[in-house]
Amino acid sequence: MTDPVRWGILGAANFARTHMGPAIHAARGGTLVAIATSSADKARPFAEFAPGLRVHEDYEALVADPEIDAIYIPLPNHMHVDWAIRALESGKPVLCEKPLAMNVESFDKVIAARDRTGLLAAEAYMIVHHPQWQRAKQLYEERAIGDLVSVTAMFSFNNPDMTNIRNKAETGGGSIPDIGVYIYGSARFVTGEEPAEILRADITWENGVDTRAHVMARFPSFTYQGYTSTRMAPFQEVVFHGTDGILKLSAPFNAGVYGMAEVIVQDGKQVVTSERFPGVNQYVAQVEAFNASLREGKPYACPLEFSRGTQAMIDMVYAAAE
Repeated sequence: MTDPVRWGILGAANFARTHMGPAIHAARGGTLVAIATSSADKARPFAEFAPGLRVHEDYEALVADPEIDAIYIPLPNHMHVDWAIRALESGKPVLCEKPLAMNVESFDKVIAARDRTGLLAAEAYMIVHHPQWQRAKQLYEERAIGDLVSVTAMFSFNNPDMTNIRNKAETGGGSIPDIGVYIYGSARFVTGEEPAEILRADITWENGVDTRAHVMARFPSFTYQGYTSTRMAPFQEVVFHGTDGILKLSAPFNAGVYGMAEVIVQDGKQVVTSERFPGVNQYVAQVEAFNASLREGKPYACPLEFSRGTQAMIDMVYAAAE
């Protein structure tokens, strides 16, 4: 029997407290053993589901802890690259929240550190571990909707709090870095294609960050439209429209919050079939996949090269908007 992966969390972010911390501790093959935060109050909720949790008062101490096997990084976006590299160079595999970097140039520094150390490093792109997306990719590859003609994707929520890091340029905020990774990356994941050209990038800016973005792109075999906003009512949907049918995911990124995880196919005769995936925790699935890669050598479904491709598309979008 292999030893469980001993995880440490770099920072006590709210998302780590509510989602990834519990997922790390619940996932098969691993356990949460340490967190780095200078606030005892912030550490306390983690200790409630992870008894015996060690608390380091600074990030350096956690990175250097010899009794940690892997590090999860939920820090503000602008801190990701630096701490991912530090963790790797300290001998720790890394699972870092998206976006891993602010541009491809910075992303490549993490890839170089991964290659230099020979350790696993990945962006926390949890949707590829959800069976609804695996099924969507399978249906596409089986030509369930014929030739793909267009993809339309939307993700929005309303966050007017100007003190939030997502609304600050200095911390890497913006709707595209925060949720554009989902609407861009999911189209790439299913089709295996990369954007050839950004046809339009209509972006609304506030406080130095994008709060709304309408993007049109040309891929080799289909056209793409994507909408992100942090100033609109909550909504998410991805639609793949082909010559022989439509494939739709109505809660593609946050099933449970935005509805049931469901893959819907409507063929050319208006016959609708639906497959539902209740009770799946994509964060647990993500950690279990990481653990299995570390302990059993299984291939990881979302290598850095895939995530780099999404960052490259983000860079293309921003360049087109200038």
